[in-house]
Amino acid sequence: MHYLDFLAFAHHYKLPLGLPSVCSAHPLVIETALRHGLRHPQPVLIEATSNQVNPFGGYTGMTPADFAQFVREKAESIGFPPERLILGGDHLGPLPWAHEPTESAMQKAADLLRAAVQAGFTKLHLDCSMPLGEESPPSVETIAQRIAFLAKVAEETAQTSGLSSQGLRYVIGSEVPPAGGTKAGHTEVQVTTPESAAETLEVTRRAFYAQGLEAAWERVRALVVQPGVEFGDDVIHAYPREQARPLSRFIENVPGIVYEAHSTDYQSAEALRALVEDHFAILKVGPALTFALREAIFALEAIERELYPPEERSHLSEALETVMLQSPSAWQKYYTGNPEEQRLKRRFGLSDRIRYYWPRPEVQAALERLRWNLESRSIPLSLLHQYFAVGGALEESQLVAGQVDKLLRYKIMLVLETYLQAAWPLETPPPVSTVLDF
Repeated sequence: MHYLDFLAFAHHYKLPLGLPSVCSAHPLVIETALRHGLRHPQPVLIEATSNQVNPFGGYTGMTPADFAQFVREKAESIGFPPERLILGGDHLGPLPWAHEPTESAMQKAADLLRAAVQAGFTKLHLDCSMPLGEESPPSVETIAQRIAFLAKVAEETAQTSGLSSQGLRYVIGSEVPPAGGTKAGHTEVQVTTPESAAETLEVTRRAFYAQGLEAAWERVRALVVQPGVEFGDDVIHAYPREQARPLSRFIENVPGIVYEAHSTDYQSAEALRALVEDHFAILKVGPALTFALREAIFALEAIERELYPPEERSHLSEALETVMLQSPSAWQKYYTGNPEEQRLKRRFGLSDRIRYYWPRPEVQAALERLRWNLESRSIPLSLLHQYFAVGGALEESQLVAGQVDKLLRYKIMLVLETYLQAAWPLETPPPVSTVLDF
């Protein structure tokens, strides 16, 4: 049984469990998620978004096969059981090519589905909610037909590649929040109505049946809707539980299907648990994890400034600012305001557009210099308390070789702990009590 089957059936038997979905291609985030997975019994679900990883490389330069190999090798290196790893594709569809005419955008989306299935992705979020080329926003019927087309591509790819299509699980939807957070964070977020959710399910079911995909429809496990959670560059929309209650009650009468909640980043522990209890069983998180990583890196840079003269520092922040100004396409349309407001958002925005720039060679060189500086001398415990607020979690008064990455993982793992507590209330794993444990 695929774990998503168990998850959906558990909700319909009054056992509301959740599953965090780590939507990130950052190596340290992926490693931390796998290390964290060793502390609890759930599978670890890691998803690559279509603009990060696709047959043309995405912004990471990785194809689905590259990404799958990287994650599996990382899992093997830390002893994470391969049978507990689920690979997924997030926003699989024409999103990266939405500016192209419909035919070419959908052909590239089909190529993406083939590559994802052949790479071993088994959780497939099919997203065709965006307009293509010069068209108007597509109707529910058009979205459903495109989703069914991609599902057929996935099914046929599994069969012709010697894989079992029975192992594929689908996530569908027509009211899909934008990948990576909203551009207009202050706008009101409209909760999906039960009537709209019912229409999406029925229209998409008919589209599957028209393609001869009755068996595949039985493996649709989640519906993406808008529960009212969202974030922008400097705002968080907390889960409006009362407004979402009719939507929550609706899915209780749809056997075998739960909700998938996108943009759950920065929600409180209480809100995340409420989402799970209300059948938003799959909790997507991405920018909050790289935001925590960025916080940790900037904290280390602050320590470096206290210990080294300017000529010996990494100047990591300056390197980031330089490349972001030279190549603004990843942040410019997200961060509005005057130049000073944009500067602050580039560094600290919740949308964390800075995550697109970590792979740049200049940034990596500065990061390596920072790491070398802090692992080459003793770091006073008082500085670690000042910039990491770890309290009694540190048992040593200095960092030694290899411990910089432990501090970075520690900050990421604190976010993952919040999701685990919301998703798996059956037992409480040992707390993350020391940076040096992992």
